[in-house]
Amino acid sequence: MRKLSPEEAELWARVTATIAPLSREKVQPQRAEKAPQPAPANRVVQPVRPKPVTLTPPSVRPGTTLDGTWDKKLRSGSIAPDHVLDLHGMNLAQAWQAIDSELERAINRGDRVLLLITGHHRPGDPPVQRGRIRAAVHDWLAHSRHAAKIAAVRGAHRRHGGGGSLYLILRRKSER
Repeated sequence: MRKLSPEEAELWARVTATIAPLSREKVQPQRAEKAPQPAPANRVVQPVRPKPVTLTPPSVRPGTTLDGTWDKKLRSGSIAPDHVLDLHGMNLAQAWQAIDSELERAINRGDRVLLLITGHHRPGDPPVQRGRIRAAVHDWLAHSRHAAKIAAVRGAHRRHGGGGSLYLILRRKSER
């Protein structure tokens, strides 16, 4: 393990001074040894004060609510999708419209698993821009008007398209 540089040691000492100990015993913060500093070049250094951190409770969002049985079935490919939506040949606007309307129909039909074929991400330099739908689909789903009705988004099994497809698991009607 390497030793901390003098700047790192000073920063670490400031960070550890802000931590509240778990036990009731008083803990004295360790002081870092200061290395000789070069002469300042007409510069005033202001001390950095840590900002308070506020923790927010995690929200339920697509992709976080399946149990292990569902995940096991999805990984093995034993789940048959209720419907398939293929986005090949669509631009971003067409793909978003197709996803939105298909989610609406799937929810109304009472489907549980929708297979979304986005295509594989194939890196390329402009003007060849590939994989834009695949890159945008998670953000679209998270901000969709149907986001509360999506229980999870998982990568599809190889027999259903693998890395170029996603399973959209919709909530049961009783959960919607």
